[in-house]
Amino acid sequence: MPVDERREQLLDAALTVLVRDGYDNVSIEAIAKEAGVTRPVVYGAYDGLEPLLHALLDRTRDRALGQAIALLHEAGSPADVDAWIVRAMDLLVDQVQDDPEVWRPVLGLTAGAPAIVRDRIASTRELIRGYLQAGIETGIDLRGGPFVDAEILSHIVLAMAEEFGRLVLQDPPRYDKERLLAALQGLLAAAPPTGP
Repeated sequence: MPVDERREQLLDAALTVLVRDGYDNVSIEAIAKEAGVTRPVVYGAYDGLEPLLHALLDRTRDRALGQAIALLHEAGSPADVDAWIVRAMDLLVDQVQDDPEVWRPVLGLTAGAPAIVRDRIASTRELIRGYLQAGIETGIDLRGGPFVDAEILSHIVLAMAEEFGRLVLQDPPRYDKERLLAALQGLLAAAPPTGP
């Protein structure tokens, strides 16, 4: 197998082990077993566990960030900021359900995350929050009316999005997408838009 394909295979195996068993149980042996290869094969692709985990962290961050930014664009124009938020949440729930192995660690659902992982998640989270803030500011400006603190609102929306993702992954029968979106729409309707 070409080395690039082997590396991807090993990263997939490492992510499976990580999501299933937690950070404390990720080892070269566990990754090799999951991938159906020997330890020397793993060492042939990566110089050790730390470089492999750094590559996994980079890949997972890039995938999550790319998915999050894409769905914010796919949600359309923030001219109607409430509809934009609901559409983005709708798309996020679908994305989390379609790619749970990427989102479980990002949403803090994998046990024993070391500081470097928590720091990387925090920096990625801040990038996404910045995109949210820009969209919310655009929508609020177009709406007119009294001042609304878009920075604070972006924190609230991101926290809600993360919690929706966790609920869908942890208890999907109880927290299905329709229920979550109905709750969000009810919350937005309780604070109707102002302006002309």
